[in-house]
Amino acid sequence: MQYRDFGKTGIKVSALGFGAMRLPLSGENQVDEKRAVAMIRHAIDQGVNYIDTAYPYHEGESERIVGEALQEGYREKTYLATKCPVWKLEKEEDFEEVLDEQLSKLKTDHVDFYLLHALSRDRFEEKIKKLKLVEKMEKARADGKIKYIGFSFHDSYDVFQDILDYYDGWDFCQIQYNYVDLTHQAGLKGLKEAAKKGLAVVIMEPLLGGRLANPAPHVKEALGEEKSSVEYALDFLWDQPEVSLLLSGMSDEQQLEDNLLYADRSHIGMVSEEEHAMYRKAKEIFDSMALVGCTGCRYCVPCPFGLEIPEIFSYYNMTAAHREDEAKAGYEGLKIKADSCKTCHRCEKECPQMIKISQVMPEVAKVFEKIQA
Repeated sequence: MQYRDFGKTGIKVSALGFGAMRLPLSGENQVDEKRAVAMIRHAIDQGVNYIDTAYPYHEGESERIVGEALQEGYREKTYLATKCPVWKLEKEEDFEEVLDEQLSKLKTDHVDFYLLHALSRDRFEEKIKKLKLVEKMEKARADGKIKYIGFSFHDSYDVFQDILDYYDGWDFCQIQYNYVDLTHQAGLKGLKEAAKKGLAVVIMEPLLGGRLANPAPHVKEALGEEKSSVEYALDFLWDQPEVSLLLSGMSDEQQLEDNLLYADRSHIGMVSEEEHAMYRKAKEIFDSMALVGCTGCRYCVPCPFGLEIPEIFSYYNMTAAHREDEAKAGYEGLKIKADSCKTCHRCEKECPQMIKISQVMPEVAKVFEKIQA
């Protein structure tokens, strides 16, 4: 395992952190606790020293399971991170009550890294400021219940900057960042600004919710064949000195083993100029036609069953480029939806991009069913 500086704290953390938001599930869609505990302990045995959970993960079960995993001497080997559910707090006294509940579930007397969870403009103004939560964090630290103060973030860059400037005592922050999300939310600019202020920066969504783990073929082709799509995505982050560690929500043993291997050979400056060019190309493709390599040439229409194939694919691709609302509105305006495809294959014979349209349409239908739900 490789280790990196955690901002100005003087602590060294493993390049890979274990995110406990996507623990292995049993057939009943419940967490397979035995496997989850074994995976967390195996990760620690292999050098992972940062375990991240939160109050709402797995409907409140994640903290309890992490607490079980850290028994039998594992707590002493690990930095533990969890998050304050700021949306749940209605009055100042709620902060300490929730923290005590978390400490009980985690079976520990302190949390090493405590974050104000998923901050946005509204939560910053209505919860952090009005309920004096930074002051509450400082008191919890003075009482020995937490050691380091941070926040996780989901909003625009200007909000991120306001939060950074609000308090000089931030030790760390957690942001969404990957080779696609360079300007989304805090983005690269936020990463550098936080690091410049001495904050450690923890990266979440390094695989964009799994979409970079198995990207569309045209994105995968842009990255080459030397590494897996997952390794390319993680290496992009480990290459950067401002990244303190990245979190991965690992749902099975193979994902864990693969990520341990990738972390073992990670280091700052590991990405070549040629690879940087590949990432830029992959992002360009992902952003422009993210899921299907449709160029809008319209050779495929008219469809015998009335599908406007290029429009359907256009809205589908928007869903992978943080444009879900626009995609939903456009798709709902179509008279004939993707589930009307009769797999006649006429369009496929005309497509110069050789898209397997009849195979993609059922996936399109599933995606929009989820968005509309």
